[in-house]
Amino acid sequence: MTTIETPIDVATAAASGASATERFRADKSPFDAVRDSPKERVDLLAREVLSALHDTIRRHRVSYDEYNALKAWLIGVGADGEWPLFLDVWVEHVVEEVATDHREGSKGTIEGPYYVPGSPECGARGTIPMRDDEKGTPLVWRGTITSTDGTPLRGKVELWHADADGLYSQFAPNLPEWNLRGTFSTGEDGAFEITTTRPAPYQIPTDGSCGKLIAAAGWHAWRPAHLHVKVSAPGHELLTAQLYFPGDAHNDDDIATAVKPELMLDPQTRADGSQAVVYNFVLDPQRTER
Repeated sequence: MTTIETPIDVATAAASGASATERFRADKSPFDAVRDSPKERVDLLAREVLSALHDTIRRHRVSYDEYNALKAWLIGVGADGEWPLFLDVWVEHVVEEVATDHREGSKGTIEGPYYVPGSPECGARGTIPMRDDEKGTPLVWRGTITSTDGTPLRGKVELWHADADGLYSQFAPNLPEWNLRGTFSTGEDGAFEITTTRPAPYQIPTDGSCGKLIAAAGWHAWRPAHLHVKVSAPGHELLTAQLYFPGDAHNDDDIATAVKPELMLDPQTRADGSQAVVYNFVLDPQRTER
């Protein structure tokens, strides 16, 4: 299997974890959405999670040494600020599956820990903010946003992705604040055209507690190359997705289990060496609360 090396002197687990934790706290109000949850619901979920853990301990006769190692590891995840990374890599894909199983439109997948709201507006047709000497294959992406009945939508595509070294702006040093992050707003025809660069596969940070789990379990830390998007339009459900490239060595064993066949791109190489791709989005109308 061919992989690329991620620079080891940047984007440490501690730095990335701290940034992800700070961003989550700033942008999310997790308890507001569940403030009115019945105690019975909290009791049910908490008891079932604990029961599953208890069953694992009994079934595999977990020792005190293993228990204390788990306790130390959990403390380490918090100290490293890696809870957003851990949950987004190993848990979020199931939450996303359950939350969107009613949808008839485009498939989505996990958000991941590196989303930042408020990226620069680039119009319906534009180039994402990038350095003058940005590495990577130029990529031009054309698409449309429509409703499930085929009606074009005036909406927006928020795009963010790693650079050719597998690094995200605002989560790694020495990158411009909004590098490879932009918002593209469509007109009445729902069409957009985005010029960016093709990202690289990368490893999640492995020098922290998540890396210790990966090493102890004999797993790998690789994610396939992907484009992150949030696609929205008035009166429609927000779509969060990642788009992937065929032939990537990690499409079949993504550590985050986020790849779906419906999210695979079909880039075509042009005479000048750049690539062009067409990928459209279909959004579901917001459901009426009953």
